[in-house]
Amino acid sequence: MEGTIRCSANYVPLSPISFLLRSGMVYSNRISIVYGDVKFTWAETRRRCLQLASAFTHFGISRGDVVAVLAPNIPAIYELHFAVPMAGAVLCTLNVRHDSAMVSVLLKHSEAKAILVDYQFLDIANGALQILSKENIKLPHLILIPDCDKRPSNSHNMEYEAFLAMGRPNFEVVWPNDEWDPIALNYTSGTTSSPKGVVYSHRGAYLNSLSAVLLNEMPSMPVYLWTVPMFHCNGWCLTWAVAAQGGTNICLRNVTAEGIFTSIDRHQVSHMGGAPTVLNMIIHAPPSIRRPLPRKVAVMTGGAPPPPQVLFVMDELGFNVTHSYGLTETYGPGTVCTWKPEWSSLSRDEQAKIKARQGLHHIGMEEVDVKDPASMKSVSPDAKTMGEVMFRGNVVMNGYLKNAKATEEAFKGGWFRTGDLAVKHPDGYIELKDRAKDIIISGGENISTIEVESVLFSHPSVLDAAVVGRPDDYWGETPCAFVKLKEGNNATMDEIIKYCRDRLPHYMAPKTVIFDDLPKTSTGKTQKFVLRQRAKAMGSITKPASKL
Repeated sequence: MEGTIRCSANYVPLSPISFLLRSGMVYSNRISIVYGDVKFTWAETRRRCLQLASAFTHFGISRGDVVAVLAPNIPAIYELHFAVPMAGAVLCTLNVRHDSAMVSVLLKHSEAKAILVDYQFLDIANGALQILSKENIKLPHLILIPDCDKRPSNSHNMEYEAFLAMGRPNFEVVWPNDEWDPIALNYTSGTTSSPKGVVYSHRGAYLNSLSAVLLNEMPSMPVYLWTVPMFHCNGWCLTWAVAAQGGTNICLRNVTAEGIFTSIDRHQVSHMGGAPTVLNMIIHAPPSIRRPLPRKVAVMTGGAPPPPQVLFVMDELGFNVTHSYGLTETYGPGTVCTWKPEWSSLSRDEQAKIKARQGLHHIGMEEVDVKDPASMKSVSPDAKTMGEVMFRGNVVMNGYLKNAKATEEAFKGGWFRTGDLAVKHPDGYIELKDRAKDIIISGGENISTIEVESVLFSHPSVLDAAVVGRPDDYWGETPCAFVKLKEGNNATMDEIIKYCRDRLPHYMAPKTVIFDDLPKTSTGKTQKFVLRQRAKAMGSITKPASKL
């Protein structure tokens, strides 16, 4: 339009770095981080992050370089979410459950120039560097993060606080040249042969952080309990979101029911998040650990839909659960099941069914849809027709690092294809049915493992459950349930199968039940690929079923 210009006065690349610089002044004396007896104010966090950013330049780290961190939810990993991008570098948070082999693969793939390691995982990091040393490549600098007085006795590495002290608090931030420049690199849970490095931009991180504030209904100065790993999608972008609101970050090295209840009571926690595993941990906490909540605690959960019984008990304990859904590629939650007042008059069972839906895209995402992956047409909003969940918007990843083919496949047709299957309700809200790879096709019928798992969770003796397909000579495959019982409870395979047959179409009921612990990822998701391998190893069911 005539008479307008774009210049530094009216256009600045968006970056969540700005949240810390502002909060360091606005909320200067407010507590920013609490970890045991360690406390920092926002003014101190601002100064420390600037010093850290400055210190990285002493190692020759500059714009576009990758800095890795292997640590649980401690103050250092929070500070690095700002300090690394302030130096113009890209933060790569590594899953603390990785072994040395996987860490070595990711360090090599990302070409990380430095790795900051919590003392607890030093052996893993050293093992990774030992593997890399045999490949004749330049090793990243290693900086050790001790915990108070806890440090390996034989370590000669530079330590975190000494490294920070090398920097200047008046360091000039290296702002992105373009808001689409990378701010973070997050690896999806893949195999060592094909790691997928998801690239986040400053723009996406900024927008998703503000969206996280809105969808978590965070007022100014919230108190956020870190039960979501900060290495997982950068803590669903809440690392940056809490800074935007001048909140207090309550850090937990290990997530336990006792730690959760104690932290809520001691610090007046207002918000937290976590996979359904965390909710399960809370509702099954013994009475000796439970404490009355000082106020209602907002909980954002993601992953598999929480079973109704879990939602009932969480509500009784004083937690208000909101269900969201997303992937690493969408910066964490991309949809939210926004509650409508008229639903509050429905029965508890009906409310629980609605709460378990994934809802619609949040304010930062442009659109979510359920489409036929071949024709790219939207499915009918009849709550029955299944299609693939697809996203488009400014909070979808830039792409997969060094993997143009995978990026092109993911964005084929102008949408990000999730590989998740869902239905669309008449009000537009989507409801996840399964991963495309998890759906069981038995005798030509599609079986949603999520629906079968929901019934299993409602059994009074069941603590945890997951369903996968087991080969079946007659039906192709049939449901195989892996069940963990509550302590002190008993149930037989026949009882579990009858319970499911009484509540589901008979073809959906498990034909096999295995009682065992369920393998989990560090973010609490069940590792279904492990269970599929176990079910396959059992061999095919050869006896034709006499009835369905």
